Amino acid sequence: MKYQKLADVYQNLENTPAKLEKVKIISRLMKEADDEELKMIALLIQGRVFPSFDDREIGIAAQSMEKIIVQATGFSSKDVGSMFRELGDYGLVAEKLIGKKKQQTLFNRPLTLEKVFDNLQKISGMEGRGSQDRKFRLVAELVSSAKPLEAKYIVRTTIGDLRIGVAEGIVRDAIADAFLDTETQEKKKESTSAVEWAWFLRPDYSEVALIAKRKGIDGLNNVKIQVGKPYHVLLAEKSPGLEEALSSFEKPALEYKYDGARVIIHKKGDKMWFYTRRLENVTRQFPELQDFVKEGVRARECIIEGEMIGFSKETGKPMPFQFLSQRIKRKYDIDRMAKEIPISVNVFDIVYLDGKDLFERPLSERWETLKTIIRPIKGKFQLAEHIETKDLEEADKFYRKALSASQEGLIVKNMDAKYHPGRRVAGGWLKVKPVMETLDLAIIGATWGTGKRAGWLGSYILGCRDEESGNFLNCGMIGTGIKEKKSEKVEEDSAGAVTFKELTDMLKSKITEEHGSEVKIKPDLVVEVAYEEIQKSPNYESGYALRFPRVLKIRPDKDVSEADTTGRIKELYSQQKGKRSG
Repeated sequence: MKYQKLADVYQNLENTPAKLEKVKIISRLMKEADDEELKMIALLIQGRVFPSFDDREIGIAAQSMEKIIVQATGFSSKDVGSMFRELGDYGLVAEKLIGKKKQQTLFNRPLTLEKVFDNLQKISGMEGRGSQDRKFRLVAELVSSAKPLEAKYIVRTTIGDLRIGVAEGIVRDAIADAFLDTETQEKKKESTSAVEWAWFLRPDYSEVALIAKRKGIDGLNNVKIQVGKPYHVLLAEKSPGLEEALSSFEKPALEYKYDGARVIIHKKGDKMWFYTRRLENVTRQFPELQDFVKEGVRARECIIEGEMIGFSKETGKPMPFQFLSQRIKRKYDIDRMAKEIPISVNVFDIVYLDGKDLFERPLSERWETLKTIIRPIKGKFQLAEHIETKDLEEADKFYRKALSASQEGLIVKNMDAKYHPGRRVAGGWLKVKPVMETLDLAIIGATWGTGKRAGWLGSYILGCRDEESGNFLNCGMIGTGIKEKKSEKVEEDSAGAVTFKELTDMLKSKITEEHGSEVKIKPDLVVEVAYEEIQKSPNYESGYALRFPRVLKIRPDKDVSEADTTGRIKELYSQQKGKRSG
C-alpha cells in the first residue's frame, strides 16, 4: 500500500469532526489492507509505530524537527523557524516547504506504508555515539522522498502529534465495523464489547485487529490473559465518602489505599515480569522484587497485583509517591536507587493461577486463594491491610489508622464482585479519600516565566479529555502548588511536591508549538489537581473553569487516557450546584 493512501485518510480524518464518520473512514481502509498492512495501520492511525506498552520510542523531540526539515528541503534554518512561528506546526511547515524544496530527491519511487513504518521503527534502536544524527538523516530521507501531504504526517508521527482526533474508542469501533456484525444496535454493542475485551487483555490494536479479521467475534471473546504480557487492570471509582461506600455493597472489604504505585507481578517458574498500571515493564528497575517473589510466592505460575511503596532508609517511614516514581523511570544506577529508596509490596489480588484465569471468581474466593500462596516477608512483601465489615464505627477506625500510617485513604471492595479488567465498574471498587474531590488532568500548554521563573515554564494550561474525540480541552490555568525550589529535607516537602524546574524538564520535549511566550504541549503528563469550585465558562473549550486550582502531585503512573473527562467535570459541577441549592 502506498503511504499516500494513508496520508489521504489522515487528512480526511483531520477534516471530519463526527465520530461515526471517522469510524467509517478507518473501517474502509482496514478492509482494503492485507494482514501486514492492517497491523501497521492499526498502530499508525493512533500515531504510533509500537504498542503503548512497548518501551521503545522514536525519541525525536519537536524542537529537533527544524534541523530535519532543513536537511530534507534545503531551506535555511531561518526560513524554517520563521514559517514555524507563523504556522505553529512542523507538519504544516514540512508540507509547504516540500512543495518548493531546493534539495533533489535521491529516490523517485513512491513511499510505501512499509517503508515509512520500518524506518520509524528503526530509529528507536539507534543508540550510542552519533545516533541522534543518524536518526535525523533517516527521517530527513523520508521527508525528502515524500509528497507534501505525506511529509506533513511523517513529521507529525515522528514527534507524536498526529492531530487527527482519533482516540482508542474510535479505533475499537472501526475494527468492529470492519470485521464484525454491526448492523443492529444490539449486534454493534456485542461486537465492540468483544473488541474491547480482547484489547483489555492484549493491549495492542494491531494484534486485536488481526484476530478480528481472521477469527471474528468468537476469536476475540476467547482471548486469554498471558503470563508475561501486560493487561489493563481493574480500576476503582471515586466515592463521596466512607458511609456511602460501605452502603454500596452487601459484603464490603476495606483495604488501605497506599501512596504508591500499582504493580502487576507475573511469575512463570523462575521467570518474572513486573508491570505498572500504565503497562510499563519495570522488571529491571526493581531487582529486589524478584527476590521477594521467589521467597514469598508459593505458586509455579501466577499473576498477582499489589501496591509498591517507597521507604526512607534513614527514617524507615513511607516516602511520597514522587520519590518512588524516580525508580520507575530509572534506566541507569538501578542498584544505587534500590538502596536509596527501598520498597515494600502489599499484595491485594490474584487473577491467574497455574493455568487458569480467575476473572469469573468473586473477590472473596480470590482473596482466600491469595492467602494460601503468599508467604509474608515482614516489611517487604505481605498481604495488604484488609478488614471485612459493614460497621461504620469499625470502618472509620480503620480509615483513621490508614491516614495515620501516611497512606491516602481506603479502597472499599465488593467481596461478591468478579474481576473486570480495564474498567471502572459500578459494584466493584470504590476509593475513599479525606480531601475534597480532586481531578486528574493533563498539562496541554504553558507560558514561559519571567523574573525568578525565567527559563522555566511558569504557568500551565490544564486539559480534560473529551470522551468522543479523545482530544483535550482546556479547563483552567495553574501555577499554585509548584515549588520554586526543593527542600533539602524530604519530610518538609508535601507528598509529590514538584518544582518549576523539574516540571519544565519533564515537559520541554513535549512542546509542539510556540507563539511568543506561549507554548502548546503534547498531552502526556497527568497532574492531580485540587480547586475551590467549578464554574461554567465560555472562555474555556471544555465550557468549565476551575477556580483557584493547585497541583497536589504529578501522576506519572497514570496514562493520559485515564485523565478525567468533560463528563466528569460536568458531573462534579452538578453535584456542587446541588449542594448549594440544598
